[in-house]
Amino acid sequence: MQIRAKITSKGQITIPKAVRRALGVKEGDGLIFEQSGDEMVVRPQKRESPFAKYQGIGTPGIGKGRDAVIRYVRSLRDPE
Repeated sequence: MQIRAKITSKGQITIPKAVRRALGVKEGDGLIFEQSGDEMVVRPQKRESPFAKYQGIGTPGIGKGRDAVIRYVRSLRDPE
């Protein structure tokens, strides 16, 4: 794919729709620019939260999410 975009006087560009679709990005998403020799590589920034991998750590036996925590607390109150 080869698509052109112009740079404004403020150093901004509009990313063409075909490129946004190919990258899977939408308004508000971030892009990473990496230089590789004399070329520049553009890739989407990861959308996953940096804390997602730590979710639930230190709470063995309790599932992820609000509902799981509520069920666990209720089971402590009423062990039947």
